[in-house]
Amino acid sequence: MTAPSIFDALKALSLPDRAVIDGGLVKAASGQTFDNVSPRDGTLINKVAACQAVDVDRAVASARKAFEDGRWRDQGPRAKKAVLFRLAELMERDAEDLALLESLDTGKPIRDARAVDVPLSIGTCRWYAEALDKVYGEVGAAPVDRLSWAVHEPLGVVGAIVPWNFPLHMAMWKVAPALAMGNSVVLKPAEQSPLTALKLGELALEAGLPAGVLNVIPGLGGVAGEALALSMDVDMIAFTGSGPVGRRLMEYSGRSNLKRVSLELGGKSPQIVFADCRHLDAAAEAAAWGVFYNQGEVCTAASRLLVEEGIKDAFVEKVIAVAKAMVPGDPLDPDTVFGAMVSERQMNTALDYIATAESQGARRLLGGQRVRQDTGGFYVEPTIFDGLQPDHTLAREEVFGPVLGVQTFKDADEAIALANDTVYGLAAGLWTSDIDRALTSARRLKAGLVWVNGWDACDITMPFGGFKQSGFGRDRSLHTLHKYADLKSVSVTLR
Repeated sequence: MTAPSIFDALKALSLPDRAVIDGGLVKAASGQTFDNVSPRDGTLINKVAACQAVDVDRAVASARKAFEDGRWRDQGPRAKKAVLFRLAELMERDAEDLALLESLDTGKPIRDARAVDVPLSIGTCRWYAEALDKVYGEVGAAPVDRLSWAVHEPLGVVGAIVPWNFPLHMAMWKVAPALAMGNSVVLKPAEQSPLTALKLGELALEAGLPAGVLNVIPGLGGVAGEALALSMDVDMIAFTGSGPVGRRLMEYSGRSNLKRVSLELGGKSPQIVFADCRHLDAAAEAAAWGVFYNQGEVCTAASRLLVEEGIKDAFVEKVIAVAKAMVPGDPLDPDTVFGAMVSERQMNTALDYIATAESQGARRLLGGQRVRQDTGGFYVEPTIFDGLQPDHTLAREEVFGPVLGVQTFKDADEAIALANDTVYGLAAGLWTSDIDRALTSARRLKAGLVWVNGWDACDITMPFGGFKQSGFGRDRSLHTLHKYADLKSVSVTLR
């Protein structure tokens, strides 16, 4: 689709603005709304229902009723599969609308929304539809007069709170496996990006998901999100987002019903390049895209580049050459590869980190400025700093923006020590042609995801999650199905 036809499509695009509760599209009980602003140009997209505690309570009650009467929980695997496959088909039918909504809401390039976000979301739905009948119990070892077995049972009501960087994809990482296990779900999208979640709720009803099984409650995190996390009738909160909010959710669990909490809280991921790497051009591509993809708004962003001393200058020049081609542009232009940051606040956060890095003595090699100000949008250039020290703020804190810091090391021991010198432990990568070094380093890196000679080189078949303050619990793979279930042991005495 050409740029002019995109704008034609925008005119006809339906903009969801109401919550999805108990099978209906409803306004907030108070009638309140919040402004949904596009980072592309700072203009108002639409006004969306601002759910309050009363709306959350209604959504939770609907989910609880749906769970307890078994309208979804007790359907057989074949019936559940049919609904989830139908949902995937409807998402595919409306893929262009979903991509447009995602790009408008988040500022990401439409080419990425089309080629990555939406297809992966559809694939996630299909994968868990296919996987839901692959979860087996087990028969225990028992004497001849007793039969014992263990079985996975759905938890009940799952509250899913998802971030704004990949709104649809992260929603499906949680919604699809939770539904596959027979739970009811209350989905709280980030207030910066509610549109695709609301559209998902509408499509789920069209697909035949029973009323109350998936509710979508837009609203402010401190209001709707807090009410969901404090609810005495929610059995689990599955969250992806910031560390401070994750800590608050743990507190809310303790203050309420000790609901389970699964947290993915971001990272400060290192990418290590050894001098013996035979694929330095590929490593440079990965170093640039690893931190600048999606405007740096990625929890696994490779924001720390660790390069062996002997090749540092030449290698960094290669990275700069790749990054220079990432020119910020209109997210709705199909040729744009680098879009807008999600909000003015997030843009200013990135600019503050850039100013701090300069004040602490790091040397700026590229970028560092707000651009395209005349559009009214929120754009920051890809930015690279050299001379980063371990105690610099840029080496310690997650920016969640397009800012890369370069450090050097003398040998593998120093590289691993620098890589692990962080409170986070989500992802790490290394580039080497020495198989012993690759395997040894992968074992020593304290991260839930380790990639060798590649970055983000995995898919839904592998679990996703971190160590240390990157959180706990896993998304993706068959492992996540067990996260949304209780394990019950049954023993029968034979008479």
